Amino acid sequence: MKMKHVARIAGVFLILLALTLPAVAQEDELYAAVAFVVLRDYNGKPVKNASVIMHPVKKNGKQRNSGLQLKTNTDGKTSFDGVPYGALRVQVLAQGFQTFGEDYDVNKPDMEITIKLKRPQGQYSIYEEHPDATKNKEENKEENKEEEKDVPNPDQPPAQKPPDQKPQ
Repeated sequence: MKMKHVARIAGVFLILLALTLPAVAQEDELYAAVAFVVLRDYNGKPVKNASVIMHPVKKNGKQRNSGLQLKTNTDGKTSFDGVPYGALRVQVLAQGFQTFGEDYDVNKPDMEITIKLKRPQGQYSIYEEHPDATKNKEENKEENKEEEKDVPNPDQPPAQKPPDQKPQ
């Protein structure tokens, strides 16, 4: 009977130990408070209701499966306390703006990250005239013509040089 009682106490002790060890191990990890300010690139005004998505990044450069999404307020600000130190991939999405994405190194207890969103660029079509592209095409054609002069045509037999003539 005493043996069963001792075994139960030992089992409960082992379970409690197993539950408290991960909590103790996590206390060694450092956490930071990260604040984000999302602004318009062209005039510096805040972007409200932008989604700020944070993904911790592994040492091999791949993002972890966990992530957190925040929304900016009317001042374009949002923050989160409890971001683990290390690489952090930040993506920002807002209607009417280009998607922003960049990796940051969280290495201070308090960080403020300012993000400037750009307006979307126009679509590029090969069917439309592009002044810069036509200018570059003409320059490339001229360069290719110069190179063609130096390179023999494989379809034609090589030009034969006339034999050296000796003066008589």
